[in-house]
Amino acid sequence: MISTTDSGRELTVERTDDGSATLYISALDEHYHSTKGALAESLHVYIDTCWRQAARRGEDVRVFEVGFGTGLNAALTAEAALREKVPTVYISVELHPLDVTTVDMLGYDKLTPYYAAVNRAEWGREVVINPYFSLIKIAGNFLEMELPANIDAVYYDAFAPEKQPEMWSEEIIYKLYSSMAPGGMLTTYCAKGVIRRRLQSAGFTVERLPGPANGKREILRATREV
Repeated sequence: MISTTDSGRELTVERTDDGSATLYISALDEHYHSTKGALAESLHVYIDTCWRQAARRGEDVRVFEVGFGTGLNAALTAEAALREKVPTVYISVELHPLDVTTVDMLGYDKLTPYYAAVNRAEWGREVVINPYFSLIKIAGNFLEMELPANIDAVYYDAFAPEKQPEMWSEEIIYKLYSSMAPGGMLTTYCAKGVIRRRLQSAGFTVERLPGPANGKREILRATREV
């Protein structure tokens, strides 16, 4: 267990059940990834359940991630886009970007070859990570920004509703719905009934799907049908 201070916040590196690491932020009493498996969560909730389904439509994929965090979701998506030859533009917003020293302590470079590239990519401009994946990192407040349009896949990776209720409001969920292309999908690890009902109220068709192996029992996928 290693502790560090990043942007004035105390963070601790902890090992999760699948052997990969995560960060614990004491101010929120919250982890950046599931303690049941950081790698397993990212692959199952976001790449397999969201990006890969969007990619099956045979078109380019525009991803919007709420919470760049450690960059693991972005790196795994870059790897999948190249492997499956699916052109992907990945837009991610983060209010508290981590410094390189902190992300290096996680050892994710051993999990995916694009981890260093996505974390060292310049903020605020489009950076080509590989021939099928470009990344736009936005340092800013998701709650106040104008969202990109025609999004095919939303990775909703905000901290839990009880920790950051403002990130899960009816207004924010409808704002996301309005930014998405017809057929666009949103996935989140959060399967709380109140969040499912808010997604449905915004116009999404919502599925409760099995969570990652040995992790959460259920996750949510919400689709904008029209």
